[in-house]
Amino acid sequence: MGKLTALAVKNAKPGRHGDGLGLYLLVKPSGARSWMLRVQRDGMRRDIGLGSIAALSLSEARERAAELRKHALNGRDPIAERDRDRRPTPTFREAFKATHEALRAGWSEKNAAAFLTSLETYAAPTLGNLRVDTIEASHIRDMLDPIWTTVPETARKVRMRVTAVLNFAHSKGWRPMEAPTRSITVGLSKRPKGGNYSAMPYVDVPAFFSELSGKAPATGRSALLFQMLTAARSGEVRSMRWQHVDLAAADWNRPAALMKGREDHTVTLSDAAVALLKERKQAANPKPGDLVFPSRSNTMLSDMTLSKVMRDAKQPYTPHGFRSSFRDWVAEKMPTVPDAVAEAALAHIEPDRVKRAYLRAQYVDLRRKLMEAWAAYLAGESNVVQLVSAA
Repeated sequence: MGKLTALAVKNAKPGRHGDGLGLYLLVKPSGARSWMLRVQRDGMRRDIGLGSIAALSLSEARERAAELRKHALNGRDPIAERDRDRRPTPTFREAFKATHEALRAGWSEKNAAAFLTSLETYAAPTLGNLRVDTIEASHIRDMLDPIWTTVPETARKVRMRVTAVLNFAHSKGWRPMEAPTRSITVGLSKRPKGGNYSAMPYVDVPAFFSELSGKAPATGRSALLFQMLTAARSGEVRSMRWQHVDLAAADWNRPAALMKGREDHTVTLSDAAVALLKERKQAANPKPGDLVFPSRSNTMLSDMTLSKVMRDAKQPYTPHGFRSSFRDWVAEKMPTVPDAVAEAALAHIEPDRVKRAYLRAQYVDLRRKLMEAWAAYLAGESNVVQLVSAA
């Protein structure tokens, strides 16, 4: 038991009053009262202020003193531990920005940008202002619910990134435990089996392409139109920079860092795709390192920006599905086109490296003709079957 009592603390005269085990009550001539702990560390005496009696009662001061004495005995700096607890716990938005800053050196530019964009888009509206130590499984579940079945791949990535932020916060001492895991999915709808992207039937694509083309220019719509023309992946389009484009040669030279297969790949651009890019370049007057389809804040578009264009048009399909639409069109309407040409156009990887290099060199002309045929089909022309052959 300590020497002081609550009444003694209240009535103490100016001076220093010991409670035992290094805990003191300091009373100034003005009557202000505060707590101080004296410990020995590395053979030296250290006095540590704990705060006023308004902030800590006698029992709380004893508990706090016991914690700091334990830190000192374990070789830790008790003042650093005291200050750690005094720092305000960050909000989730502050925590995910700190996580990004600490970890981005190990990420690609694309993944670093996607980390911030996805959390700002999906997590921040509901979790952003919550203190990171108060976030529980129910908060994450409610945040994921609107996108859990509609955009499952995005929901998976957002959940993974929220988990990374909460685990980082735990490592920094901002929350007492790591991120919840299994309990997050309790209460979320079951997803349909199968992982395929929902693809628009190729026979319906020209009408949708015409509908989008007839609307006022907007970055999201332009990016989706370009994705349809090139049958590219959404992330490849959103991370595209002007330095990757050779308009004179009608080539989009994509570096390995941006590719799913981690190999350089050149997309042969149709006249329609080149025209779209020229129109954007004339309007923006960009620098080589600028994004071709930037967000309003001049960062990479969210993966949901293109999906929103689809939703606004009342289309129950995904942007990624246009790759399947393109492949089905080739299979059914372009029977003389070798499968390898279509696969090369989609940047699908041939397992054999030697064969892959050969195909890349041999099929450029055929791929160029194929993409012109696809652009003509999207524009509503009916004679595209004659534009490509295996010859």
